[in-house]
Amino acid sequence: MHAAGVWSTVLGLASLLALAVLMVPVARRLAFPFTVLLALVGIGLGLGAHGMEALQLPVLTDMLGALHRMEITADAVLFVFLPVLVFEAALAMNVRRLVEDLGPILFLAVVGLLLSTAIIGLSLAAVSGMALVACLMLGAICSATDPVAVVAIFKEVGAPKRLAILVEGESLFNDATAIVLFTLLATVLTSGVSPTLGQGLADFLRVFLGGVAVGLVLGRLFMALLPRLGGEALAERSLTVALAYFAFLLGEHYLHVSGVMAVVSAALVLSARGPSVLPPHHWHGLHETWEQLGFWANSLIFLLVGLAVPGLLADFTAQQGLWLAVLVVTAVLARAAIIFGLLPLLTRGRLAERVSPAFKAVMLWGGLRGAVSLALALIVLEDPRFPAAVQQFVGVLVAGFVLFTLFVQAPTVGLLIRFFRLDALGPEDRVLRDRALSGALEDISQSVSAIAERQKAPQDVVERVSGAYHRRSEDAGAKERAENELSDEAWVRLGLANLAVREQRAYAEQFEEGFLASPVFRTAAQKLEDLQDGLRMRGLAGWAAALDRNLAFDWRFRLALSLQRRFAWLGPLSGQVRDRFERLTATELALGDVRRESLPRFTALMPAAAARSLEDAFETREAAITQALESLRSQYPEYAAHLSQRILERGALRLEGQRYEAMLEEGVLTPDAYRDLRAALGAQEDALAQLPLDLGLEPARLLAKVGLFSHLEAAQLARLAERLRPRLVLPEETVVEAGTPGQSMFFISSGALRVETPTGPVLLGSGDFFGELALLDGQPRNATVVAAGFADLLELGAEAFQAALAEDAALREAVEAAAAARRGA
Repeated sequence: MHAAGVWSTVLGLASLLALAVLMVPVARRLAFPFTVLLALVGIGLGLGAHGMEALQLPVLTDMLGALHRMEITADAVLFVFLPVLVFEAALAMNVRRLVEDLGPILFLAVVGLLLSTAIIGLSLAAVSGMALVACLMLGAICSATDPVAVVAIFKEVGAPKRLAILVEGESLFNDATAIVLFTLLATVLTSGVSPTLGQGLADFLRVFLGGVAVGLVLGRLFMALLPRLGGEALAERSLTVALAYFAFLLGEHYLHVSGVMAVVSAALVLSARGPSVLPPHHWHGLHETWEQLGFWANSLIFLLVGLAVPGLLADFTAQQGLWLAVLVVTAVLARAAIIFGLLPLLTRGRLAERVSPAFKAVMLWGGLRGAVSLALALIVLEDPRFPAAVQQFVGVLVAGFVLFTLFVQAPTVGLLIRFFRLDALGPEDRVLRDRALSGALEDISQSVSAIAERQKAPQDVVERVSGAYHRRSEDAGAKERAENELSDEAWVRLGLANLAVREQRAYAEQFEEGFLASPVFRTAAQKLEDLQDGLRMRGLAGWAAALDRNLAFDWRFRLALSLQRRFAWLGPLSGQVRDRFERLTATELALGDVRRESLPRFTALMPAAAARSLEDAFETREAAITQALESLRSQYPEYAAHLSQRILERGALRLEGQRYEAMLEEGVLTPDAYRDLRAALGAQEDALAQLPLDLGLEPARLLAKVGLFSHLEAAQLARLAERLRPRLVLPEETVVEAGTPGQSMFFISSGALRVETPTGPVLLGSGDFFGELALLDGQPRNATVVAAGFADLLELGAEAFQAALAEDAALREAVEAAAAARRGA
């Protein structure tokens, strides 16, 4: 921005911010989009600033002069405003929902933008006589849906969550595509050098994916710094502001990759991991900070866009009006062809969830343009290498097209959403609202009567006030009964969804109070989101399937288990078992909170049969969690006791820290004394966080638990331990299968296993062994053995088996006696 002096620039910015604030109640009263109103005001200022300056009013003349001298530049948009606006929009996105719809989002952002660019460019080249490259460059500029405009409008009209994710996600990702494509075409236009298709594709992938990589690396790096700021909320928020600008500058200016994609990726990393690193009130405060920054940037950019428009359209001609009409029509038709013609192909190929026709209509009309398109146009206008005719062509048409999307499409998006009733409550939400309202109003009516009785109010006054609430309660109840079309299954789905929200809150409370470590909080929240996704997408069947996945051992656990069995690496497996232990403990505590506080209140709103079904479903999950946790507790009783103690100690340390903060605020502690106490607390917290789970899988320790080897001397035990391989088996894991070749036998150090026989299962416990028959007889396994829970085994290979029997007569006799008994059985 250029100004007569620093004071003039500051005055202009302050004037714009004050004007934006004054427009907030005006937009609300007129029910008009705030950003569009700002653009209108900016245009008005741009047209009337000269005339109002002539009035020579004190202060006002300086303000108008400052506004008149303010110019929006491409660098100001790209390097000052865009990082803030993109980061704020991406930070507010639900990453899991974004990943679910990543197929259609990337399709629209990449393939859709390329097709739109081609259609617009070819159409304008046919009617304008301008060079095809210039028309394609204009097509790239006008195909970039703007996250600033889209997010602002969708917030105001209350768009459904999935629709908002689709359109906002596309607007964030396709900016990178538009900027890359614009850069390639601008290079061709100014240098005359045309890259091959392969070179162009390679450049695009380098810039796009390079931006993603920069954002991911910086996001993870800054996330590692956040917990080390000592809980200073102001420092945390400042660090995220630095992250937004570092990501954009490192990507765009230094590495020449997509700065937009770097900012988007960094913000998504923060959005995904931030809630499990920062305490909830810090995370909420960080969001408020970014909303404030977004409001400032949003207000300034739209006012400045409005100020710039009159100058861009000063020499608008009828011929340019024709070109603008062609641009508008082809842009809308191109987007319609992509959304209604090509997007369904992703659904048919099972690459994306189905998008409803109503959503498609809003996605078509909600593809707004704004700051990004204008910034790319300003690059053309500010670069003398572009011919004057191209500058005029791009400047006029981009400004006109941005105005069309802001003044025609933006104000009518809300009408379209209301036309398709996308903003209306669903039947489940309506019934729940009316039931809750009826109960709440009746409680208020009775409370008013009780208060009036204590105050000895006149009866007619009591009847008027209390009776009004009673009648409203009856009306809400009657409305609910008239509209109640919900099945019992729908009620159960609604109940499980609401209880999941309360469970999420319980995890957040455990985390904030220090009872739950950050990685465990993140995993517990992710598992809960899996349940919610299954319920939302497939109903109760999806919820049940997600519950099974919740308790299953994932690929990380199985990889750690494989590393232990192949290479005797205990560290990864110890960490996985510990995390599972802590997650299940946290889930058990959270479900207890939900049962006490939320389940009774919600079932009171439901029909009796549905309430019983909801309680059954909740108890099914509760029992599954308890069973999985008891299996761990029985296998590792010492760690279970230690974990309970550590959870309490972690919570006590958090309470101790809160007490020190209160003493600091009260003046009891000096800042130096407070820092000293906090440092000591930090050391204790680190010590708690680093305590590992001892799996007890050392062969010598396991041998000591097997009575069969109690007669061996230390030297013999040491030799035998070298031959044995410790093995942790999981609940319901098949250890040996009937009919398969026998390569080893097993001794049970702890736990229980189940032998599947024709006459029924036979349980084996600590000190028992199995698998010896296949080694002695050279025959396939004659039975299947399955772990009843966690169990520690010692595996003895075939060669080591023969050597051990040759050295230890007592062992040989015991094994042969057991084998003879089993053959007879």
